Amino acid sequence: MNADEFEAVQRAREYFHGLTVLPGAWTVLRLDGRSFSRFTEQRFDKPFDPRFSELMVTTAQTLMTELGARYAFTESDEISVLLHPGFDLFGRSVEKLVSISAGIASAAFTHAFGEPAHFDSRLWLGITVGDVVDYFSWRQADAARCALNGWCYWTLRNAGQSRQEATRVLDGTSTADKNELLFRHGINFNDLPAWQRRGIGMWWEVYDHPGYDPVRRTEVTAARRRIAVERELPMKDAYRSLIEQVATAPAPTRR
Repeated sequence: MNADEFEAVQRAREYFHGLTVLPGAWTVLRLDGRSFSRFTEQRFDKPFDPRFSELMVTTAQTLMTELGARYAFTESDEISVLLHPGFDLFGRSVEKLVSISAGIASAAFTHAFGEPAHFDSRLWLGITVGDVVDYFSWRQADAARCALNGWCYWTLRNAGQSRQEATRVLDGTSTADKNELLFRHGINFNDLPAWQRRGIGMWWEVYDHPGYDPVRRTEVTAARRRIAVERELPMKDAYRSLIEQVATAPAPTRR
């Protein structure tokens, strides 16, 4: 077997190399921190630590910038980034999108925090804007569920219960039971910060940036693009309307 034939045989075994995202599909990359339960427990306050939240926002902003994402949502240790159907990044290669997005997130978080951390990535596809709205509504509902569970679990742990005891107490309890548990400990779940219960959303916006024209010697205003970070997202229908608006709005560009 000559060298060219040998190489062709080996490349043929890269079975998923040619897999690409369907043309015209909305694409979401969802990234999760690897072993972050243990990682965060050793380094951050529980159940929520603003320092960790800021690291996740920084990581999401980097992903948006590097991937040209339309929207990003982060809750707990996960980030979802939305790519417009017209994107052509990496030739829409599934392998590239998944591996490079995980690499970007891992590098961004590690750089910001100063300790190595790893993310994995998966890919979701939608056909319509309604699919996109459903996806992010689902993730926001998950944010509320995780926040309630986390607050209950760590309230019990901070009250002296072991991992096993806290888990046993919460096993099979309803949402109402969990809210009542927190209330008995002086915590009203609805009064907790919105970013803990609803997640954090990010999208591009154009703003006026003041400047100076040295030729004309006059003050000028230039349009610049930046990422808006919303820590008080609306819920239910209002959130669905927001997602639809962000997904369908023209991509902001500098003038």
